[in-house]
Amino acid sequence: MRCVWMVCVLCLAPAVAAILCKPDVTDGYKVRLSIKTALGDDAYEWSKSELFLFRAVLAFAVQRKTNNVNYDVSNILVCDETERVSFWFVVTTPDNTSELLPKLVVENAIRENRHRINSAFLLTDQTLDFVGINPTLAAPIEYDTPPWLIVFGVVMGVVCAGIVALLVSTFLQKKRAKKPSADPVDDEDGSGSIAGNGILCESIGDKDGTYNQGFTDDDRFTKL
Repeated sequence: MRCVWMVCVLCLAPAVAAILCKPDVTDGYKVRLSIKTALGDDAYEWSKSELFLFRAVLAFAVQRKTNNVNYDVSNILVCDETERVSFWFVVTTPDNTSELLPKLVVENAIRENRHRINSAFLLTDQTLDFVGINPTLAAPIEYDTPPWLIVFGVVMGVVCAGIVALLVSTFLQKKRAKKPSADPVDDEDGSGSIAGNGILCESIGDKDGTYNQGFTDDDRFTKL
């Protein structure tokens, strides 16, 4: 009896999948994988084993989201698979394989476990695309010091440096203006003049010389 039940399930599974999983179905999702773009020469071939891994990872994500309700690969139905590695999938409930899991539950399960799904296939959010399901945005980076305060400090530092430079420049200019310039050598009090050999004429006149009678103009010495 048990063997008959298993055979019935295996025979009905493809038929159920064909009914529930269709392109553009309301509760279905399209997946596109760009393996060659992501891995280049190290790209692997997409195969039935890779598809099984996808169904297993997705069942894991949904099971985590639904508080460990027993999901397995049989609850992940895949259809419309193409050679360019794209396909559609739907998720059924464990209690009733003909009932689809609510769309919101599937989307949240994928978002919350996106990094686990990506790492299983060595892909990223850009090369493993769940069409219509945007990845969860990363938490904003929190800085110890607000960025605006850093910018304000830099601006104030530049302004203060400019003010100091201006004050120093003004002080140096005033100091140069007050410094006396070197004047040419001259007799400032007008008491005497400078001879050609640099000796004051007045100083020469003040000195007592020897009186030479040979050069006198007195008539007494010129008469015979």
